[in-house]
Amino acid sequence: MPLRKAVRTEKIVAAAAQLFARQGYHRTSTREIARLAEVSENTLFRHFDHKEDIFWSALHSQSAALKPGWNLLDGIRSGDTPEMVLPKILELLTDTVNYRPEVLRLIAVAFLELQGNAEAHCRELLSPLLSEICDYLAMSIEKGQVLQVEPALLASSLMAMVLMHPQLAMLTDGSIPSHPDSHDAVRAYSRFWLDVLSPRRLASSMLIAHPST
Repeated sequence: MPLRKAVRTEKIVAAAAQLFARQGYHRTSTREIARLAEVSENTLFRHFDHKEDIFWSALHSQSAALKPGWNLLDGIRSGDTPEMVLPKILELLTDTVNYRPEVLRLIAVAFLELQGNAEAHCRELLSPLLSEICDYLAMSIEKGQVLQVEPALLASSLMAMVLMHPQLAMLTDGSIPSHPDSHDAVRAYSRFWLDVLSPRRLASSMLIAHPST
């Protein structure tokens, strides 16, 4: 692709990502995208056949920006302990919430407004990462490093805590959780999950519930 055309495509995709994340799919017009990208609407349609094509390009572009962060999870492949790996998983998720919220908004827009193709596109984007997390958790369970829990359910719970905790806190008491920055949030989430999933904690609880006579 010629450089000039590639630059125009990038500008269109960046403008579309901004507008779709802020306004949703149906409330964003191709005219608005063209205006923000500083191109004509005719030029926009020389790069993309349909508005939906622009949306999926925007989602893939924004999601691609997350992939360098996946290097945080190298410990998954080398089989490091949960004490080392879980904080890295939570750091990746927390950084996504704090620094790449448009990705989450675009995924939400995809499922709410473009239901037909959303599942296939989002699976393509997220499945490699989720599969690695699930495989790592299954291996940790087999080693006895964490409690016997369904790996897919546990991976979903990790994500749900990071994604939903700030919003739930605002609903219950009107305040944002008292984590000054993402590092404090990661430490708090890590302490919670490592404590909950520790086999030693379960064994200790069982001794308290059934003391030897």
